[in-house]
Amino acid sequence: MSGDMSRDRPIATNHQLFSDYHTHPQGHRVQRYTRELLQPWVDCARARGLRDIAFTDHDRYCEGVDFDEINRVRDANRDVKIRAGIELDNDPTHSEAGRRWVEEHWDKLDFVLGSVHFLDRVDQMFDSVPDGAEQFAGRDIDRVYEDYFRRVRELADTGLVDCLAHLDLVKIHGHRPLTDVRALARETLEFIASLGLAVELSTAGWRKPVNELYPSEKLVELSIDRGIRFTTASDAHSHVQLGENYDRLREEMRGFGVTEVVVFESHKPQSRAI
Repeated sequence: MSGDMSRDRPIATNHQLFSDYHTHPQGHRVQRYTRELLQPWVDCARARGLRDIAFTDHDRYCEGVDFDEINRVRDANRDVKIRAGIELDNDPTHSEAGRRWVEEHWDKLDFVLGSVHFLDRVDQMFDSVPDGAEQFAGRDIDRVYEDYFRRVRELADTGLVDCLAHLDLVKIHGHRPLTDVRALARETLEFIASLGLAVELSTAGWRKPVNELYPSEKLVELSIDRGIRFTTASDAHSHVQLGENYDRLREEMRGFGVTEVVVFESHKPQSRAI
C-alpha cells in the first residue's frame, strides 16, 4: 500500500526545515482529538516556521483519532499542511488490531510511520528510559542489533508503512555493537530501498541517553548511497518539542549533502528542496 517513491522535481523553499512528520498530540494515552488538543500544535508549528506537520500518535491510541476533527482544524488553518498519520509499531499486544485499523482507514491517512519498540519482552518497550536498559544487560549486543533490524524488515514488509521511524532506536541506551553497524543494517536498508520507503531524520535521539541523531552518521550515509529519501522529525510528545533542535539538524543535513526532504499526501511522496 506504500506510495510510489519515484523522484519528482523538488520545489524550492526558504532554505530552512519546514516539516515535522513525527508528533504525538495524545502523548502516551488516549485523548480524543479536539480543536483544544490539536490547535496548540498548529500554533506552535506556525510560530516556528513549520508549514507541514503530521499527527502520528501510536496505533494503540487510535481510538482517540478523529479524522473529522482533523479536517476541521485543517479548514481553520489553511496556511499549514496538516497530515493525518499514525505510528504503527510492533507492540505484541496491540499491533494486530493496529494493523487492521490502518488497513480500514488507509484512505483517510496521509502517512504511516513504522517503528520497532519491542524486543523479547511483551510488557515493556525496550526504549523506556531508564528501565528499558535492563533488557540489554548481559546480552550479545551484536545479536540484539541483528534481531532489532530483522523486526524492522518484518514491519516494512507489511506494506502498511510509508517511512521508518528512528531507524536505529536500538542504540538509545548507548549500547554499541562490536560489528560495524553498517554491516548489521545493510540488508534492512537495501530492503527499505527496494520498497521505496523513506527514513526519518529524528532529533529525538539528542534528548535521549545516546545523545545522537537517529539514524547515526554511518546509517545516514548508507541510506543516501541506497537512494533512500528522508523526512524530518522531532518525535514531539508535547507541542513545545515541535521542531526541536532543527537548526542543528539542518547543519547535519548540510554536512551530508542532503538538499531535500519528502512529504506525503494520501501516501504519495513529494520531494521538497531545503
